[in-house]
Amino acid sequence: MTDRQAKPELLSNDEMARADALAIAGGVAGLSLMENAGRAVADAAVRMAKPGSRIAVLCGPGNNGGDGFAAARLLSQRGFDVHLGLLGDVARLSGDARAMARRWRGAVLPLAGVQLAGAGLIVDALFGAGLSRAIEGMPAQVIGAVNDAAAAACPVLAVDVPSGVNGSSGLVDGPAVTATGTVTFFRRKPGHLLLPGRALCGVIELAQIGIPAGVLAEIRPRCFVNAPVLWRGDFPAPRPAGHKYDRGHAVVVSGPAQATGAARLAARAALRVGAGLVSLASPMDALAVNAAHLTAIMLQPFDVPDGLAQVLADRRCNACVIGPGCGVNAATCEMAAIALASDAAVVLDADALTSFAGAGASAADAGSSAGSLFAMIARGSASQCSGSQRNVVMTPHEGEFARLFGEFPARLSKRDRAVEAASRSGAVVVLKGADTVIAAPDGRAAINENAPATLATAGSGDVLAGFIAGLMAQGMAGFAAASAAVWLHGECANLFGPGLIAEDLPEILPQVLRGPDLA
Repeated sequence: MTDRQAKPELLSNDEMARADALAIAGGVAGLSLMENAGRAVADAAVRMAKPGSRIAVLCGPGNNGGDGFAAARLLSQRGFDVHLGLLGDVARLSGDARAMARRWRGAVLPLAGVQLAGAGLIVDALFGAGLSRAIEGMPAQVIGAVNDAAAAACPVLAVDVPSGVNGSSGLVDGPAVTATGTVTFFRRKPGHLLLPGRALCGVIELAQIGIPAGVLAEIRPRCFVNAPVLWRGDFPAPRPAGHKYDRGHAVVVSGPAQATGAARLAARAALRVGAGLVSLASPMDALAVNAAHLTAIMLQPFDVPDGLAQVLADRRCNACVIGPGCGVNAATCEMAAIALASDAAVVLDADALTSFAGAGASAADAGSSAGSLFAMIARGSASQCSGSQRNVVMTPHEGEFARLFGEFPARLSKRDRAVEAASRSGAVVVLKGADTVIAAPDGRAAINENAPATLATAGSGDVLAGFIAGLMAQGMAGFAAASAAVWLHGECANLFGPGLIAEDLPEILPQVLRGPDLA
């Protein structure tokens, strides 16, 4: 599925249940939806199993099991040797699942009675996406046997989500199926993209089963796949009659002489992503080392910390990065305060976040708490004439996030934690990782899925901060800029491949920008 064909909305378990209900209320028969879901599962199974092979279909007592009954019947009709096992008593099934079970003409075995060894494919239709408790007892043993068969090279196809994975959160509490592939319906769920669930889904196939897209207007989803379809309309493009000042001026604050590389990486990234001008605000002791490395990026000497106010007094400097290499200290807090008091969009990264977590200044220092940071962001938002949300973006990894925002309930998803943090802080929060979540204070969230493991390298986050600032300098709002930057960051790494270091990311960006997704 290409980006232009992709469906960006992600639906929670409750939202997906509402989509089903709205479709049925609009005249689509529930049994028709289940038949179509079963057909999509059967079609995927045919592609995974050898013709005529034995397929074990494991059904649960709910609608997920009803999908399994439909798939079993269709696979049997296509010449496969289908062995169906049910958790519970067929007489206790209800609704559409009961009707679908009546259409199945084969034997219904006890779940534990299905022979998995030697099967050509296992279909996991045990538990749906809304499971919120640990699987125990005999079903847990069956899941262990499924995973043993998978380890012995038997493919496993999950219906909607692998059993044991929560579709809304991606969290796993107890045993869970490790699938080769997953077929889901209408729209994906956050749990398909969030870890650890994503790692258990295998290749995900999205099937349309008859739910009209119009139900989304009533559901109004707030969570999305991070892909160009989400922000392409806001992505800046140079205008034929434009000039460099039209494309913004980003300022990146450098650390001291022994810690300048991170800021230069961010500055290079901001320039490469399209900012018309980029300046490196350099402490006096770092001027020589920074000057030796800079060409197109300008150098602005300043006295730490108060001199930053003079740099940002030029209102053409409309985006600022604070944190990379700055040091965890009170001076970094003061520079962040200066930036937040200016008219510039602000990216707070690395040391700027940890400094406000209290690790960089004494407890008596009134400006060093997370609460004081959030208050400064709020004052900046309130001071804008339009009353719109201030363009402030924070880019914490999990450790920085925990230090700044504290503990959250264990069952809260990464998406929900990021959304709560954005609401609390007033900033767009980019909670980094293999499943980076971008969250806005108004409740919107985007989950990224294109980041390869090679991005786990020193300086990668500094480049991301520069990408975000460079896009905000060109006029993108914080949520769109952060989402675009995260996606570009991942695509650069994918295109470069093995051996990636942070310096490679800005240099390969032009190839990504020329690609079809941004055309």
